[in-house]
Amino acid sequence: MGISLQSFAKLNRRLNQPPKAAGNGDPASLSPPHPAYRTILGIDPSLRGTGFGVIRIEDREPRFVEAGTIRCPQLPLSESLIQIANELSAVVRKTRPEVCVVEGLFFAQNRKTVLIMGQVRGVCIYSIGQAEIPVHEIAPRRVKLAITGRGGAQKLAVAKMVERLLKLDRTPESDAADALALALTFHLESQSPSNQTIPRI
Repeated sequence: MGISLQSFAKLNRRLNQPPKAAGNGDPASLSPPHPAYRTILGIDPSLRGTGFGVIRIEDREPRFVEAGTIRCPQLPLSESLIQIANELSAVVRKTRPEVCVVEGLFFAQNRKTVLIMGQVRGVCIYSIGQAEIPVHEIAPRRVKLAITGRGGAQKLAVAKMVERLLKLDRTPESDAADALALALTFHLESQSPSNQTIPRI
């Protein structure tokens, strides 16, 4: 469930490493595949608890801005979607992110679950797109690997690592932690000199 001190130190070195200058075709010196966004919004879509998290990059260090969960426990589907859209729009107005990253679709055997998740994702993407903010997606396993070093890490391990990376005074709740992990992963991978790109929706 945790992460070794050695792995944590390695992730910190990656996070604090300055960007390398462009070279002569050397893969280690390639330019980052994405612009250097300063304010990043992560969204973990869910009908009953959509997580959101905003970080800001200052002197190459990620800083916590805001995070929370949009809860719709008893509302009908249509009203839940409206509430999610309205609250995300309010987050955008308040924090003014330059880019957004949402969790990619996961495998589910229940077709109804897949359909509902698709509707929630669509509302999230629409709300952000209305503000003319580019939206990217990252698969859950890729986020876990980037944050903890293990693609099969448990949610608590992700939340604990987010707490450490952002120097928070307490562990964020699960949905908000996943959203912050998405934002952190986007920052880490967008600054990587590799050719790995993050798909834009």
